[in-house]
Amino acid sequence: MAKMSNEELLDVFKEMTLLELSEFVKQFEETFDVTAAAPAAVAAPAAGAAPAEQEEEQDEFDVMLDDAGDEKIKVIKAVREIVSGLGLKEAKEMVENAPKPVVEKVDKERANEVKGKLEEVGAKITLK
Repeated sequence: MAKMSNEELLDVFKEMTLLELSEFVKQFEETFDVTAAAPAAVAAPAAGAAPAEQEEEQDEFDVMLDDAGDEKIKVIKAVREIVSGLGLKEAKEMVENAPKPVVEKVDKERANEVKGKLEEVGAKITLK
């Protein structure tokens, strides 16, 4: 088997659907007995800081579509992929009536995934 470069591997991954990529990651984790989750950073509280002053890490995010940019059709297609059951008309209305939430109350990983997919097609996104 020929060895693939990192760029070739990335090109293969870019062609995969999110479901296929998720299944690949699970199989990779099982095969090599590893986890793809980022390690949690351990932060020591500052001297004299009261527990009430410490910020809690946000665990739910809303992905807001601020602007569709120049590639509105690509953004509409991406929104339809992200929001299951959304018809063409509804996706078009969501994109044209920005700012609108695309997904609400999702975990950080899913929010970043949605944000990346929409920014890739030219949309302006904020996480709340």
